[in-house]
Amino acid sequence: MPVDPQLRTLDIEIPTQPEVLVKLSLLMAAEDVDLQAMSSLVELDMALAAAVLKAVNSSLYGLRGRVQTVQQALTYLGMREVAAITFEMGLRAAFPTAAELEQVWQRASRRGLLMGRMGQMLGIDPWAAHSAGLFEECGKAVLYRHAPAHYPAMLRAASRDADLVQLERTAFGVSHDALGAALCESWGLAPAAVASVRSHVEVQATLTMPDSLQRRSVSAISTIAWAMLQHPDQLEGVAQAISPQAQLDEGLVLRAARRVTEQLEQAEEHGR
Repeated sequence: MPVDPQLRTLDIEIPTQPEVLVKLSLLMAAEDVDLQAMSSLVELDMALAAAVLKAVNSSLYGLRGRVQTVQQALTYLGMREVAAITFEMGLRAAFPTAAELEQVWQRASRRGLLMGRMGQMLGIDPWAAHSAGLFEECGKAVLYRHAPAHYPAMLRAASRDADLVQLERTAFGVSHDALGAALCESWGLAPAAVASVRSHVEVQATLTMPDSLQRRSVSAISTIAWAMLQHPDQLEGVAQAISPQAQLDEGLVLRAARRVTEQLEQAEEHGR
């Protein structure tokens, strides 16, 4: 999809989607996903395949044996999580390696996993939820690549994303949430994922979804995941505030959040 013309006038480049991810998106869109074709596609790119296997074998997934092929990863983790890891590695590769972005990518990996699994438990498109989690902060990487000499200072100066977007708008005329949504659109992510990325800073800061937000369930999961990662002591209050706005059952949302937390804690125990 084309980038918003208003963003183009700002002379901030949105990276193009790598060809392997274009092909992977087409495979994921098929009614009957060909797992062999998926593994062959990823393995054609040796660097990407190595990065995927390194991620799969991390403590985040807690597999009991070392996975040596993408096909094995698909067997153990399933199509969605391997596809999401591939997207994560492709996204990271589109930007320069930088210490300032490492925490962004670490949060993206964990948030994507949380959101994908919660989506699956709640009957919400798990691929849209997982990809929204992965891409939520990608606009920060866009701005880092655009202004590597200045943007790290903004990241250090702002303790909250709500403060960061104000600094970004003053300096660049656009904020990372809008840029992240533009990247999601240009890479062909689901509309619900795009909407979640575009609105995440406002929703997390206010616990109120804007009237213009039409696809709300993924945004709700994003806000719950934010509470799980940043403010676990406030999880119940966040769920109480945000669930009705997306027509979700608060009790089911909390149950899914706690179950996913247990899964990740168990995985990390096994992975040590």
